[in-house]
Amino acid sequence: MEFIFNLLYIYVALYSLYFLALAIRNLNDRPFQIEKRYVQFEDKDNLAVIIYAHNNRESLFNLVNELKQQDYPINSFRVFALLDNCNDGSAEMFADEPFVNVVNIKDVGTVGKDQAVSILLEELRNDDWIDSYLFIDANRSIGADFLSTVNAALTNNYVLSGETIIASEKLGPVAKIKAAYQKYHMNFMRKARSLFGLASRADSGVFIIKKDIVDQIGSVDFKDINSELKYSLLLSNIKFKCTYNPNIQTVAEAESYVFEKPRLSVRLNLFQNCFTKIWSKNFVFAEHTISLLYPNIWFMLLAYAFILKHSYEYYFFVDFKIVLFTFMLYAAGFGISLINSKLSVKEMGLLALYPAYSFCHILNNLPPVRKIRNKIKNIEELPKNTEKMTVDVIVSTSRSDLPCKLEFISENGLAKVKFIYKNKKFTTSSHLRVIDALQELKFKLDEHGFILKICNCCSHYTSCNDGSRNMIKGFCNSDYPSPSIKEPKPTFIWNTCPEFTPAKLNNIIQEMVDQSTAATTKV
Repeated sequence: MEFIFNLLYIYVALYSLYFLALAIRNLNDRPFQIEKRYVQFEDKDNLAVIIYAHNNRESLFNLVNELKQQDYPINSFRVFALLDNCNDGSAEMFADEPFVNVVNIKDVGTVGKDQAVSILLEELRNDDWIDSYLFIDANRSIGADFLSTVNAALTNNYVLSGETIIASEKLGPVAKIKAAYQKYHMNFMRKARSLFGLASRADSGVFIIKKDIVDQIGSVDFKDINSELKYSLLLSNIKFKCTYNPNIQTVAEAESYVFEKPRLSVRLNLFQNCFTKIWSKNFVFAEHTISLLYPNIWFMLLAYAFILKHSYEYYFFVDFKIVLFTFMLYAAGFGISLINSKLSVKEMGLLALYPAYSFCHILNNLPPVRKIRNKIKNIEELPKNTEKMTVDVIVSTSRSDLPCKLEFISENGLAKVKFIYKNKKFTTSSHLRVIDALQELKFKLDEHGFILKICNCCSHYTSCNDGSRNMIKGFCNSDYPSPSIKEPKPTFIWNTCPEFTPAKLNNIIQEMVDQSTAATTKV
């Protein structure tokens, strides 16, 4: 036990010194002020501004107008609007708009930001005009000097993230507390780390990266906040750290903004995987890896409380006064950190409530509490080693088409599919392959006179025996979207299009037998 207390004190003491150093460094942000002053005098990068939108028609329209009013040369940037399964008229809005290059992803469900961006990056890979990519969500608003500020920051950096400002007037009480903490975290922790030359987490809401780096890595990773953290570590590992720049500011809509933090389990897993690499000469990567172990305020307070009590009553390897002194350093660091955090008096009051929110959040997510909550709300909790993907599909009846959802669930190596229509659900039994679970669902729907309008149930679809277990890939042989396209088009089993035609028999096992028989006959 004594050994554990010794290690615990060393950890909190080192973090207290680190916290104080950040607080003091954050008092002088002159480098950012100088950069802001001379933004117009830098050479201009050719920027590809990529806007991701999913039914954000109004905010997308406002953002495009703000881009038209930039003080940046119009011939030095291009705008790409990624419309992910938008049914709000966003595509029609830019039908005759040469300023915006529209990439309209439809008839395959909502693919998500990560896959949508990957589709566009593949098209732009050979475009030598582009120097840098600027990714921004459609629910953001920017100032007239936004692109000039980005360009100035790119002079000394390869990868950048920026500050997100949230209109707190439209937020609820709990959201206001989280917004105050986020503002404090950005204007203190992330800015101070940047002033020290340390790495920051990538934020796909506003993210800038040189095209050469994307070409080198092959892609970006915007699946969720946890994958963004992993991507940030990858950038640090190849010596292109992501740098936070408070001059790059966007205003996010309060209604559509989601407050997120990487999960502790993810941080610990990343630390474990990266720990063996921190002994290299890459200091930024080593520090970035160690920073994954940052504690929250409750851990620090409880740790100091136990250690202070223990060192006062029993023998400890350092004197009680030294323990008290390091705790005072931690408290002083917090006080100094508030000076340049740009928080109003009201926001400081909200920040003081954050520990209470954090404590309630921890209690709310304890396994027993979570199970009771999910049972009351009738929410199914997925077990460990489980992955889930949800897609939008259409089920046809004799009268109309019904919008439904399919959940593809992988659980301990086995696959099953859940069909959801409003409050009605049906889950298949577990199978070795996704394709078999989907086949069970298809027969179940057929029994009730429903037709599942996806590629796997279409007469134009041919499965692709590519050696994978789940066999989710195939080819579409229809003339859609153009008769000029003669070769079969790659697709996935869950995709659909307006040319869907029900297959008379869609038994994947029979298809494999037929293909095998044909191959044997040729031989």
